[in-house]
Amino acid sequence: MENALRYSSDEPFWMNYQQIKVDMADVFIFIGVWVDKIVYWVMSQKEVRKNKYYSPQHRGGIEYQIGITHKNISEFDIYRVEPQYLGEMVLKKGKKK
Repeated sequence: MENALRYSSDEPFWMNYQQIKVDMADVFIFIGVWVDKIVYWVMSQKEVRKNKYYSPQHRGGIEYQIGITHKNISEFDIYRVEPQYLGEMVLKKGKKK
């Protein structure tokens, strides 16, 4: 049985955000939940499309996925937003279309 992890854990993890339909929104909020912390990443449609971890999910090519793991999480630090600034950042990134 797997256990939930603390944010500071050295254990491997993989958060796979699936069924992303990038044309359906201007801004995406990805949420990571640990037993002691919730992390929010805000990415514009363009940032999602250009992310090197963005890949097709099915052969149809309309749904995509992004995986955040213990190995690449630091690469998402530039998208990290504290909860009190979520609305502001969504509006800011939404205007940059």
